[in-house]
Amino acid sequence: MPVPKGSSLDPDRTRAAVLRTAEGILYARGLDGVGIAELCAEAGISKETLYRHFGSKDGLVRAVLEARSDRVTRWLARAAEDAGDEPAAQLAAVFDAIGVWFDEPGFRGCAIVNAATQHHTAPASTIAARHLGRHLDLLTAIATRAGAANPAALGRQLLLLLEGAIVVADHREGPGTANDARDAALALLHHATRRRTDR
Repeated sequence: MPVPKGSSLDPDRTRAAVLRTAEGILYARGLDGVGIAELCAEAGISKETLYRHFGSKDGLVRAVLEARSDRVTRWLARAAEDAGDEPAAQLAAVFDAIGVWFDEPGFRGCAIVNAATQHHTAPASTIAARHLGRHLDLLTAIATRAGAANPAALGRQLLLLLEGAIVVADHREGPGTANDARDAALALLHHATRRRTDR
């Protein structure tokens, strides 16, 4: 199949490389901290190439946030899955995973929530709502498997702990944020499932 005039010989590879570069810059400096010219220079592409793949800076931001949400969702789901069949172990594994993330150099909180805080409009706000919904689905599923009396309510409470831990870790240095949130989450899980068995 012929390559359209001006197209990269490997458009998928070019798109992936631009997304990786843009994600690093936007995460470190925020949505407004870098312009199109600098993004193109860092990625080693022309503005024409960026516009051909993403349409605009907003299109690039959308693609970056969606790709990151997909990756983070898979990562946390895999952490829970790798912990085995016990819901408490799965829940602990989710919080242990974010604890490792907190210790990474350059950690700046959740890129998706940060973006929605900077631009409280679509696409950032829409992607953030969906991203948090994916976390809620994971946590509610764990609550359901644990036999919680009200898994939807417990899932929401666990989401507050998860997201709260990310915000606190971003703005307040100090060990133990993820561990404290994990312990609180496990206590909530235990309380929710104990009340059901006590009936």
